[in-house]
Amino acid sequence: MKRTLYCGEVGKEHVGKKITLNGWVQNRRDHGGVIFIDLRDREGLVQLVFNPDQKDVFPKGESLRAEFVVQAAGEVRSRTPETINPHLTTGEVEVWVDSLDILNTSRTPPFEISEFSNAHEDIRLQYRYLDLRRPPLQKNMILRHKIVQSTRDFFVRNRFLDLETPFLTKSTPEGARDFLVPSRLTQGAFYALPQSPQIFKQLLMVAGFDRYYQIARCFRDEDLRADRQPEFTQIDIEMSFVEEGDIIEIVEGLMKAVFKGSLGKDIDTPFPRISYDQAMKRFGSDKPDLRYGMEIQDVSHVFKNTGFKVFSSVLASNGVVRAICYKGGASLSRTEIDKLTEWIKGFGAKGLAWLKVTDQGPESSIAKFFTAEELAGLQEAVEAQPGDIVFFGADQEMVVASYLGALRVELAKRAGLSDKSDVYRFCWIVDFPLFEYSAQDKKWNSVHHPFTRPSAHDEKAILSCDDPGNDALRQYKSRAYDIVLNGTELGGGSLRIHQKQLQEKIFKVLGISPESAKAKFGFLLDALDYGAPPHGGLAIGLDRLAALLAGEDSIRDVIAYPKTQKGADPMSGAPSPVDAQQLFRELGLRQIEKKS
Repeated sequence: MKRTLYCGEVGKEHVGKKITLNGWVQNRRDHGGVIFIDLRDREGLVQLVFNPDQKDVFPKGESLRAEFVVQAAGEVRSRTPETINPHLTTGEVEVWVDSLDILNTSRTPPFEISEFSNAHEDIRLQYRYLDLRRPPLQKNMILRHKIVQSTRDFFVRNRFLDLETPFLTKSTPEGARDFLVPSRLTQGAFYALPQSPQIFKQLLMVAGFDRYYQIARCFRDEDLRADRQPEFTQIDIEMSFVEEGDIIEIVEGLMKAVFKGSLGKDIDTPFPRISYDQAMKRFGSDKPDLRYGMEIQDVSHVFKNTGFKVFSSVLASNGVVRAICYKGGASLSRTEIDKLTEWIKGFGAKGLAWLKVTDQGPESSIAKFFTAEELAGLQEAVEAQPGDIVFFGADQEMVVASYLGALRVELAKRAGLSDKSDVYRFCWIVDFPLFEYSAQDKKWNSVHHPFTRPSAHDEKAILSCDDPGNDALRQYKSRAYDIVLNGTELGGGSLRIHQKQLQEKIFKVLGISPESAKAKFGFLLDALDYGAPPHGGLAIGLDRLAALLAGEDSIRDVIAYPKTQKGADPMSGAPSPVDAQQLFRELGLRQIEKKS
């Protein structure tokens, strides 16, 4: 079984040499008695040639079918000029086989093992071990490996320690539902699978391991989307004695190393830093795509004295009027605009005002309500030219940001501005709010998590005041930061609270009683009493990063064994029922049948 080369590595430098290959039969062609086999492994394809004059080998070549596993040995020869395949890296050579062992046969696969397969994802996931043979999936898995390897190499060079944190831990909900694991030895008690290593990596800082990283598996029992899985992987880091800039600098260095190591690309640093408030004003999103402009413009000043009641009433109630200029959008039909208007209502808009700029002047049902000065001021503010269309949003600031941000992304898709898969635009979003109010729960929640450190100014205010009031809570900023790539949040982090008194104050604001805080986070609060250093960190979604670098829309295509959107594994049949007697005998649990 001594393979000398991978199939995709055979080249002109091997001509005249005897080599041995292992792989799977991609296809078989019979040309006038000579048989050609494309042999495939993880590195690519190479053409095998079976000469009918070789009586001991040729019949074996005739018997080969798709996905048979073989070992072939023979001499590498140059192809004749007319038979060179420029689409293959091995297209200038072929292997004339003089020895063949059929290591295993194969049934006809349920779908074509190639990049051209159009099998439904459910079938591909059911036969994932076959799907993973396809070149696109193998390419993705190798890319993921390179990302991880580059990550590890970078952290070792920068004196980080690879330390593991527990999978079986205490349930301390951080927003999503925990996966619970019943304990056999302590019946009636449960472990939880970690949603992140957050608390444990903070404790590692208390323990003095001042530079930690982990390629960490995490688990969240939540509804799934294209970029979510019940189990996922993150690149997790934590550092002591740092400010935000230190962590940002390390992560930018990591991204340079990853892009160079996995794609061979150089990226420019530092990445731009945009405050949360500015991101919402300019892009209507805290994960803006910077591959294109089309920024949201505040045009409230243009209409401060307008006679158009829709705008004047919004401005009178401390709302805003903002606009987006869609270059070349004047060609949109009224039907297309009406469809956009209905679509955008799903994001909180009451409607969608618009104005086309033409050589003959503005064209819109609302143009008659504006003065010439207002129309000129609008065109100047959004830099509109003939052939463009301007869309307006008028409402309270965050409502306008929500739907104009969604409209910006949709218009960019229509214009093909977000199809630049080989363009990478990073940014940092900083100065996030510390708290957000949940009208549904009638309570304040952390924007990131309850261990996020407030800004220096707001930290002093929180420590000095037992009841800051809602107005103050809305204004408090955090020392948190998100890294964004091409409109996707890759990850986020923050400086952490390292003083027990401040952590207890934050718990109080969040409505977590001292008793509940002790029950859920007592071991962390105790640790903060034993010389916890200032520290902070970040986690990057490895699956999301790999999907972006691979040009895939779904993280399922960069995970070897993903779950469906219902959290199921069609290949293994998980999740599956467990014997009721086993549940009771070993765990002391009984199943309650659901009433129909």
